[in-house]
Amino acid sequence: MAIAKRKRLTTQEYINGINDGKRVILSRAITLVESSLAADRDLSETIINELLPSTGNSLRVGITGVPGVGKSTFIEALGVLLCDKGHHVAVLAVDPSSQKSGGSILGDKTRMEQLAHHPNAFIRPSPTGKSLGGVANKTRETMLLCEAAGFDIILIETVGVGQSEVAVKGMVDFFLLLMLAGAGDELQGIKKGIMEMADGVTITKADDENVKASKRAKSEYQNALHLFPPNDNGWYPKVLTCSAKDNVGIAEVWNLILDFQAHMEGNNALEIQRQQQNIDWLHETLNQGLLSAFYEQKSNQVALKAIEEKVKLKQITPQAAARQLLSSNSKSE
Repeated sequence: MAIAKRKRLTTQEYINGINDGKRVILSRAITLVESSLAADRDLSETIINELLPSTGNSLRVGITGVPGVGKSTFIEALGVLLCDKGHHVAVLAVDPSSQKSGGSILGDKTRMEQLAHHPNAFIRPSPTGKSLGGVANKTRETMLLCEAAGFDIILIETVGVGQSEVAVKGMVDFFLLLMLAGAGDELQGIKKGIMEMADGVTITKADDENVKASKRAKSEYQNALHLFPPNDNGWYPKVLTCSAKDNVGIAEVWNLILDFQAHMEGNNALEIQRQQQNIDWLHETLNQGLLSAFYEQKSNQVALKAIEEKVKLKQITPQAAARQLLSSNSKSE
């Protein structure tokens, strides 16, 4: 028996459905965003442009941390707390590791089972892409769709490590770094750059025999943060401890985020930050578009293949080869 093909929705049906908070239509719109088909991309961009006036009303929180720190457990505890307070929470992820297999973090909904079943929560596995920039762009667009659907808190989790932190920092209001105590030399084990990006640090798993070590780590991190220059917005990052397992300290982390929001809104820094993030997003998209256009052009593909051989044989340096390609490309336009 043939399976009936799902009816394609019109642009207006997508817009109305998302504005009405219909989860099924929101999910279908996100699938359009994730699609590599040109027609789907065009439709998703039209939908997002129409919905722009309904976006920007959420508090965007990025959450990162070393492997094993318990990001999913923490996010579930925080998400349930917020949903129980009446908030509508969307959990998204940036997963650069998915580029290798083309897969996504299918375990999210099973790892956050309690939150996944909460009527006020929406969990979306990471969209995939051929580049970290592509993954980040799709997460940004998904975030806008979720805001238009009425979600007032967006939690964005970094699944991979490295560049994904920079990508997430560039799309959120508050950036939270989760760390473990007792896992070796904590201050040596985290990149200075990630510490500098953090608006707050939380030592997780502060329970059982780990309580003393967590308090000690908290003091060490707070001292380390004092060595960094203050943020441009005048905010001084704070360090807290929590146990998601025992549900201890989660409310304090949320209060810290609210303090940050009040501070940023008080000096209009939040609006300025979001404006700059949008400008950065524009430039990132331009860079990706120019790169794609270069590689997709047949003449460039032929020229690149030929000059790669010269580079292999040390007949020309990679730098000179790149300049030659770019120069001939600009002359042909």
